Amino acid sequence: MLSLIRKELALCMHPTAFLFLFFAVLVFIPYYPYEVVFFFSCLSLFFCCMKARENGDIAFSCALPVKKEHIPLAKMLVVFGLQAVILLLVGSIGAVKGVVLPAEQYINQAGISANLVLVGNGAVLLGVFNLIFFPRYFKAPDKIGVPFVVGAIVVFLLISIFIVLRWVTPLYSITLNGLNSVNTGAKVLACLIGLLAYILLTMASCRISMRNFAKVDM
Repeated sequence: MLSLIRKELALCMHPTAFLFLFFAVLVFIPYYPYEVVFFFSCLSLFFCCMKARENGDIAFSCALPVKKEHIPLAKMLVVFGLQAVILLLVGSIGAVKGVVLPAEQYINQAGISANLVLVGNGAVLLGVFNLIFFPRYFKAPDKIGVPFVVGAIVVFLLISIFIVLRWVTPLYSITLNGLNSVNTGAKVLACLIGLLAYILLTMASCRISMRNFAKVDM
């Protein structure tokens, strides 16, 4: 498994997989829907899978002396690691923003502020995308476009829902918005719920993807 993970990092990672991690600084932009930052992580996955397809990575991996179900698992573990990094960066940079900017400038008028709730929202977005993309991708590894488009549509629908909730519900507009130091308990709970949803969705994605890939005739 470790050899497959090293192979993924060395041969299959598109530069955008690492470049888009720096997009976490977009939380400093005023009047910006910060959940879009997590979509770029999904977009980098599309580029990585496209690179793997053009280089014949799946056929090459199947020729290696490894278990077939470890091939999708290795790729997904690398992606999950990158997703964990973007969640950590958004949370950390958002905390820095709360320290260096006045409270009134920290409030985001285009969605939720860059606080712990944003990390929870991002975790939900990434988990849902994983559940949509990976099972479809590993069912037919040469067909990347449809799984990505379906996943991207759902992600942007969820982003729209989060933005609407920010404006129409007191829970999001008052309790869960603003600095982490205000209503901290509620924000931590929302973040933990989002992270739990990510774990459950990702585990389901792994199981379905491995089962689908086992049926692929290479």
